[in-house]
Amino acid sequence: MAGKSQAMHVARTKSRRVNKAGEEVVYESVLLRRSFRQDGKVKHETLANLSALPEPAIEAVRGALAGNQAVFSADGLEVIRSLPHGHVAAVAAQAKALGMPALLGRAGRMRDIAFALVIARVCRPGSKLATTRWWSDTTLAADLGVAGATTDEVYAAMDWLAGRQEAIEKALASRHLSPAANPDRLALFDLSSSWVTGHKCPLAARGYSRDGKKGLEQIEYGLLTDPDGRPVSVRVVPGNTADPAAFEVLAKDFKTRYRLGEMVMVGDRGMITNARIEQLKELGGLGWVTALRAPAIKALAADDGPLQMSLFDQTDLAEISHPDYPGERLIACRNPALAAERARKRGELLAATDTELTEITAAADAGRIKDAGKIGLRAGKVIGRYKMEKHYRLTIDETSFTFARDAEQIAAEAALDGIYIIRTTVNATRMGPGKVVATYKSLANVERDFRSIKAIDLQLRPVHHHSETRVRAHVFICMLAAYLTWHLRRAWAPLTFTDEHRPEPANPVAPAARSTDAATKASRRTTAGGHPAHSLRSLLDHLGTLTRNRLHINGTGKNTGFDLVTTPTPIQRQAFELIGQPIPTTIGGK
Repeated sequence: MAGKSQAMHVARTKSRRVNKAGEEVVYESVLLRRSFRQDGKVKHETLANLSALPEPAIEAVRGALAGNQAVFSADGLEVIRSLPHGHVAAVAAQAKALGMPALLGRAGRMRDIAFALVIARVCRPGSKLATTRWWSDTTLAADLGVAGATTDEVYAAMDWLAGRQEAIEKALASRHLSPAANPDRLALFDLSSSWVTGHKCPLAARGYSRDGKKGLEQIEYGLLTDPDGRPVSVRVVPGNTADPAAFEVLAKDFKTRYRLGEMVMVGDRGMITNARIEQLKELGGLGWVTALRAPAIKALAADDGPLQMSLFDQTDLAEISHPDYPGERLIACRNPALAAERARKRGELLAATDTELTEITAAADAGRIKDAGKIGLRAGKVIGRYKMEKHYRLTIDETSFTFARDAEQIAAEAALDGIYIIRTTVNATRMGPGKVVATYKSLANVERDFRSIKAIDLQLRPVHHHSETRVRAHVFICMLAAYLTWHLRRAWAPLTFTDEHRPEPANPVAPAARSTDAATKASRRTTAGGHPAHSLRSLLDHLGTLTRNRLHINGTGKNTGFDLVTTPTPIQRQAFELIGQPIPTTIGGK
């Protein structure tokens, strides 16, 4: 960590370059710098570029720093404006370290606006109009030259970015899914949805809402990531598309568009169904890691089936086989913690269902409700609400209603509590049973991305755009912002509540556990360095207090002045150190 700041000083630096004519040109920069001691070494950070000032003004600043009040006094300076700088500078620095400006496309007005939209989505998500208002009150707009951007220009930049999506995602796929970067040849895929305002978007439709917004139109989008959950590609489909159908369309698209050969797709059991697996076989070149549904598990657990409870006497996982799954491996797992949780939840649901069904019985006996149809409708709502219909036997006539639990059915389901079976085409020499389980459980990384995109970080929802192209561009901007956020969370883990060293579980079936350091950080609310621990959002807000001030030297020309960055706090300085970048005085877009 850095120590206390030392005195500021004026430094002159020279650089030599050869121009197109072959002549050597010498450039001189005049910089205002601050020195500080870190780890026993003296370091310097640039606070302002004074090169544009006339020489007398530079000498006046130098004299003032030397304590010569006759030359210059504090009264000779006027702070014209202060703009939040640290948060946008940090995100832009991380983006440039990842090569994002070049990834977006050739330099130009559209790229600058698109780049600013991605940075703004990380720092302060909002509508496009709100974003243009917000970035004008930071250094982002001035440094990228987008301060005067109108909403029409923003929409034009979104259209431009949508046209660049395929090329950008190809580059990301080459970077993160290639054999060199991804030797296991794994790609995680999951689907989510978000509701849409208005009724004019051609992609909007009513479907199963993962946001709990029943009755509202929505869009669905599939996210493809590398094994660590780093976003690589996203596709938007109509809001009434079933998960298996969406997977079929998107898997074909990903394979043909990005030429993904011999990839293994990792997806949940609701998406990679038997029918989709047959289509993957026809497509060729794609393997899978997924799980079996409850009916398939029940069939394997029959008296003559390979899934017997004795398999789990000594271990929590076992590899089995069955003729119905040729060319595949089946990894049976039993999680005792999951078994206990399912038993608890089923018991609570049964108790709640009993309570409400008892009320219906009393109402029928008292004559307050008559007619078998009305009684059945009311009872059906109860068992449907708690999804307990398979566990009850109902007897309904015109004037009475009775119910009883199906003990045999409940016992049969309880016997399989905590048991799940993973199916995969990956051979045993390439991936052992434990790694197959860990690979399937890595879908939690995609779910974490969705939480980041939809709510806690980037607030994709609700979608306000009506044009199909703009909706796709909006989702793509959020994916690019998620790509940045993924790297920032990793880099800034020492400053946030993120677990820096999550332990690898000895038993892959067991629930994930926090490291001791992460538990200590969470309980004490402080980092290892003794500073307050932050969420990503609060850390960005704190970085935003690092401002850039425009100073004018009184007595000089109207436009004579320079920009000065305030002294960073220890947390702000460490945030830039963790991403391997100095604190810049300007953002720039190269």
